[in-house]
Amino acid sequence: MTEHVDVLIVGAGPTGLTLGIDLARRGVDALVVEKADALFPGSRGKGIQPRTMEVFDDLGVIGAILTKGGPYPTGAVWKDGRKVGEHEMFEPSETDPDTPYGNPWMVPQWRTQEILFARLTELGGTVAFGREVTGFAQDETGVSVEFTSGTAVRARYLVAADGGRSVVRRTLGIGMTGETVDPNPMLVADVRITGLDRDNVHVFPPHGDDGFLAVFPLAGTEDFQVVAQFPEGTDVDLSLDGIRKTVAGRSHLAPEDVTELRWSSDFRPRAALADRFRQGRVFLAGDAAHVHSPAGGQGLNTSVQDAYNLGWKLGAVLRGEAPASLLDTYEEERRPNAAEMLGLSTKVHRGETRRGEATRQLGIGYRESSLTTETRAASDGLRAGDRAPNRTVAGVRLLDAFRGPHWTLLALGTKAPALGDSDAVRVVAGPPTETYGTGLFLVRPDGYVGWAGDTDDGLAEYAERFGLDA
Repeated sequence: MTEHVDVLIVGAGPTGLTLGIDLARRGVDALVVEKADALFPGSRGKGIQPRTMEVFDDLGVIGAILTKGGPYPTGAVWKDGRKVGEHEMFEPSETDPDTPYGNPWMVPQWRTQEILFARLTELGGTVAFGREVTGFAQDETGVSVEFTSGTAVRARYLVAADGGRSVVRRTLGIGMTGETVDPNPMLVADVRITGLDRDNVHVFPPHGDDGFLAVFPLAGTEDFQVVAQFPEGTDVDLSLDGIRKTVAGRSHLAPEDVTELRWSSDFRPRAALADRFRQGRVFLAGDAAHVHSPAGGQGLNTSVQDAYNLGWKLGAVLRGEAPASLLDTYEEERRPNAAEMLGLSTKVHRGETRRGEATRQLGIGYRESSLTTETRAASDGLRAGDRAPNRTVAGVRLLDAFRGPHWTLLALGTKAPALGDSDAVRVVAGPPTETYGTGLFLVRPDGYVGWAGDTDDGLAEYAERFGLDA
């Protein structure tokens, strides 16, 4: 017996859950499978960047993300049991009408996944736990997947969101090109601690042979995340006693101040990029396609945006609104961006740049994409391929207008032409704005300007590529 679905997503991390949500709201029959028996339990990817906040706004989870998380506290530097300095974890940025979410937001990864899982379930989506992929084969019409337990699945497309050690990627034989960012192993653990306030990220600089220790109060919880660096070749002790020894040896805290261990892991910071993001009917997304140092807070965010880019394209192809060649643009658009974010993460890790404007990911765009058409002779500001910023037009907040699986046509200071039906294209008309200026802007379902022009010449032909013609 074989189960049939349109899309099989392997991995129920942030990438797989985000894609599951996006496909579910498009009416695509998708199944998420996860080899573990439950969602990932650790806080690892705890920083949500402003661009990802906008994605979560569109997907209907921003309320829970804001409620369950919080801003990053100021860093406090300790020496000999005293606070000797403070520093901001990020270069601060004020919110403005264009960017309602201006600064990173801290949410432990396990909680982000719980929020995404609840939204997926609300939309009728499913996660099948305890389903480990053992092999698959693809042909011209689909992919047949086998598991250690349970029935086989036949899917029209398969998406690997199964992490840096992706079984799917390795089965395909797709290589990863990269480097070791830092040979020194790192510890990350979720613990309960007494004797530290929750108003600061507590930083204990390296002393002697020991590496640094940082203790983050995890917003919305009673937990702290401990991050520690060790000399190259160290066998990191992940037990409660081992973490107590590390904390006590590098701070003024006593071993017994670490009262509980909830999760722990170790890793060697590296940066690697898959040689391809697609092979036939199989796509790589998230850590299966790119592995980051956690220092820049880019890994989870880049992964979520992989899913966000792929979701609307799969939906359009599966509904027959666009040709299958649209799926070629996933790798075209996402691989260069992943490469850029990998480089940024590495620079942050090595202290070559600060967390700031670039790490917020608001400047990511697709100006060079084959899906981008800019018909205006010149524009000093917003161009086709750029993120469509928020504004209020004729009383409509654009992030509210963008929310949903549709395209959006902005007609600013000019008449809106007829374009598709109201379910496929929402029209927002009003006067010119400071950010957009005057003109027509067709905004893709993932919030990027696909087409821009002073007049509608060429707009109908562009829209027809996506089944949006009137």
